Amino acid sequence: MTSGSCICGDFKYELSGESAMTALCHCQECHKITGSCFSTCLMVPEDKFSIGSGSIQLKTFTMKHESGMALSVHFCPNCGTTIYKTADAENFKGLVILQAGTLDKGLAIDMEKPNAEFWTKYRTSWLERVNDVKQYNEFE
Repeated sequence: MTSGSCICGDFKYELSGESAMTALCHCQECHKITGSCFSTCLMVPEDKFSIGSGSIQLKTFTMKHESGMALSVHFCPNCGTTIYKTADAENFKGLVILQAGTLDKGLAIDMEKPNAEFWTKYRTSWLERVNDVKQYNEFE
């Protein structure tokens, strides 16, 4: 069982099984959400994601993504850590888009190489593409 949490530790979760996909996302919304050049996301089936007992309830902010879908960001109301995202686009239904950096005990360091890079048209110019990984200008 893999576990994760926010930085203050008031929200905890567990994953059972493997993620459906690991992806880097360079969209402008992920730039804002992470405060960085991209986000590292684990696409996890909802039934493999469970909230830890005693966890506080996350806050949710929903916005319209550049792609036209509704993107909901779920974050800790105490420390502001973004834990995961959900989206109403067909490709993301039934998935939790988990922020890999919230994994506990350095597990993000050991995770598999991403399967895809999304919104590469917004990739920072000095950041090289990940070799042998599918490249998409949007969510194709």
